[in-house]
Amino acid sequence: MNHYSWQADLWQRLMSQPERLPHALLLEGPRGIGKRDFALSLAAARFCETPNKDGHACGHCTACHWIGQGAHPDMRLLEPVTPENSDEAEEGATRKKQEITIAQVRALGDFVNLSSHRASGRAIVIHPAEALNPASANALLKTLEEPSPNSLFVLVTHQANFLLPTIKSRCHRISMPQPSAAQAHAWLAQQGAEQAELCLALAGGAPLLAREYADAQYLQARQQFLSALQKPKQLNWLLLAEQGAKADLAARFDWLQKWLSDLITSRLAGKVRYNLDFVSSLQDLAVKVNLMRVQQFASELAQIKRRLKHPLNPQLLLESVLLSYLAAVS
Repeated sequence: MNHYSWQADLWQRLMSQPERLPHALLLEGPRGIGKRDFALSLAAARFCETPNKDGHACGHCTACHWIGQGAHPDMRLLEPVTPENSDEAEEGATRKKQEITIAQVRALGDFVNLSSHRASGRAIVIHPAEALNPASANALLKTLEEPSPNSLFVLVTHQANFLLPTIKSRCHRISMPQPSAAQAHAWLAQQGAEQAELCLALAGGAPLLAREYADAQYLQARQQFLSALQKPKQLNWLLLAEQGAKADLAARFDWLQKWLSDLITSRLAGKVRYNLDFVSSLQDLAVKVNLMRVQQFASELAQIKRRLKHPLNPQLLLESVLLSYLAAVS
C-alpha cells in the first residue's frame, strides 16, 4: 500500500529516519483525504522484509502477505465494532459501526506486553480515534502513558476536538496534507469517476470521499431529493420522508445541510459551494427566503445530525425536519 501524491513530502520526512518515529502518532484532517491508508502504509513499512528505497513496503514478502490478509501477528487494526441489539438480531438487522470498545483496547494490553513474533516490534492503528468511548479512551491512555518498547501507535481522527486532551498530549500530532484541486481531479480521473467536479464539490475537495459519491444510484437519489427541495410550494414532504426513511437517512441529512449552506452563501456572497448542478435554483430561492430563519434552522439541523445514530422512527424524524425546512423557507 502506497501513499497518495499529496502525501509524498510528509512520507519522505517520516521515512528519512524511521527509527526515530515517536511511539504514538495522531494523524488529523478531514474525512476522505487518505489518512487511514497512510497509517496502514506506515505499519506495513515497519514489518516489510525487503522495503523499497522510499521506505514503502514491497508488497511481496511474507510479512506483506500477512498484512494483506489482515493476519500479521504483530499488527492490530482497531475500528468500531458492530453492537447488536437483541430485538434487531431477531429481525436479522444489525446496527451500523459505532464504537471502539473497552474490550478491544484491553486486549491491546496483552498484545503489547508479549514478545513480538519478529524483531520489528508492533504496530497498532486506531481508526477513527473519536470512536473511542469514554471507557475505552481512558483504557488506551494507560497504554500510551507506559508504552512497551518498539511499539508504534497510529491514531487517525477526522474530529480531533472529540478526543481526550490527555490522549492528544501523548501523541505527536500531524496535520495531514490535503490535495490541491488539480491533484484531486487527477486522482479521480484515474479512478474513472463520473461527474468528478460535482462530486469533489460535494466532498469539500476530499478525493476519497468524492469517489464514494461518484455512484450513479447515490447521485440519482440526491438529484430527486434536492429537486423536491427547490420547489417548497410543491414539496410532498410526507412522500419524501417515507422514501428517505427507507434509504440512507444520514445521506439525506447531509444533502439538506449542504443545501442550506448553499442557500446562505448564495444570499450573502452570491456563491454556491456544494450543489453545482442546482446553482440557478439556489439563487432563485435564496432571494425569497428569510435569511435569519434559514440560518436558525441550519443550526438546529446541525445539532440533530450530531445525535443522528439510530432514531426510533426515522420517518417521523425526517417528516419533522422537512416541515421545519418548509417553515424556514416559506
